[in-house]
Amino acid sequence: MAAHEPPGAWCPLPSADGAQVQLAHGGGGRLGLDLVERLFRPAFANPWLDAAHDGAVLDLGQARIAFTTDSYVVRPLFFPGGDIGTLAVHGTVNDLAMCGARPCHLSAGFILEEGFPLGDLETIVGSMRAAAQRAGVTLVTGDTKVVERGRGDGVYVNTAGVGLIEHDLRIAPAAVHAGDVLLVSGDLGRHGIAVMAAREDLDFTPPVTSDCAPLADAVGALLARGLPLHCLRDLTRGGLAAALVEIARAAGCALHVERRAVPVADNVAGACELLGLDPLFVANEGRMLVVVPAEAAQAALACLRESEVGAGAVQIGSVSGGPAGQVTVASEIGTVRKLELPSGEQLPRIC
Repeated sequence: MAAHEPPGAWCPLPSADGAQVQLAHGGGGRLGLDLVERLFRPAFANPWLDAAHDGAVLDLGQARIAFTTDSYVVRPLFFPGGDIGTLAVHGTVNDLAMCGARPCHLSAGFILEEGFPLGDLETIVGSMRAAAQRAGVTLVTGDTKVVERGRGDGVYVNTAGVGLIEHDLRIAPAAVHAGDVLLVSGDLGRHGIAVMAAREDLDFTPPVTSDCAPLADAVGALLARGLPLHCLRDLTRGGLAAALVEIARAAGCALHVERRAVPVADNVAGACELLGLDPLFVANEGRMLVVVPAEAAQAALACLRESEVGAGAVQIGSVSGGPAGQVTVASEIGTVRKLELPSGEQLPRIC
C-alpha cells in the first residue's frame, strides 16, 4: 500500500486467480483475517506460523523463546493516555506475554517523513524509553529510514521482540477446548475511542483515556500461581470480536459470550452509541482475553484483580465443542446472534 493514500482508502491486491482483493487500510476485520489465511499463511506455511498466535514460540536448544513483530501507524501520533512510542513498546511486550513469555529485548525501526519535527521525535523516543523501563525490556537494535515529504505521515514505527518462556505450558489457540471459560482483564474499548476522539477533536465527558499498558506482569502472576492457562490474546485491532473469531477458527471450537457480562465504561458506551460503533469491535491496548478450564476461573480472576491492569477482570463466556469456528453473543434481553467480522475496520489507524 502506498504510504500517501488517505486513511480508509481501498487498494486492489491481485490474487492468485486474477481476482482483486480490496484491502482496507489497517487490515482489520474479515478481509484482513481472510487475507492472512488466503495469501500470507499459504505462502510462508510452517508449524510456527500455522499456530495462529500473537508470536512464534521457538525451541532453541534447551531454551524456549517467543518472537514477535509489529508495525505502528496510529493517527494522531499523540492521544490521551499515550503516543505511538508508548504504543509500540506496550504492543510488542503484550504480544510476547500472550505467548506466555517474559519479555526481554526489543528492536525498533523508524520510518521518518522528511521535515518531521525533531521535538516530536524526541518526545516519542522518551515515551518508548519510559515504557521499556516500566515493562522491564531493553531496546537492543534498531534502524531509521527517511522518506520524501508527503509519503510517510510523520513517523511509522516497526518493532520486534523476544521473550523467554520459563514454564512447560503450551499457551495457544490450539489448546482451547470445550469446557473452558472466557475471561477479560477489564473494561473494553477505551483505546480506540481515545484515539478517535483525538483524531476528530471530539469532547467526551468525562474524557476517554487509552488503556495502553503492559500486561506481562499480570501474565507472570498467573503463571507463578501455576494456573492452567490455555490461551491468552491481547484485544488490539478488531477488539474482543476479532480475538474470539480467530481463536474459534484456530481451535475448531465454538465460543459463546454473554453481552451483559462484557465490561464497558459509561463514557465509552456513550461514545460508541454516538459514533455507531460496537464496543466488541473497538481496539484496546491494555486488555486481554484469558482462556482457562472452568475449575480455574475463580483463581485466575482473583489473581488478575490483584494487578492494576486486571482490577476489572470478569468472566464473559464459555467454550463448547461446536459448531467449529462459530462465535455467538447473547444480548442483554437474551437473543443470540452469530458474531461476524465486518468487511473493513471500524476505526482505521488506531495502532
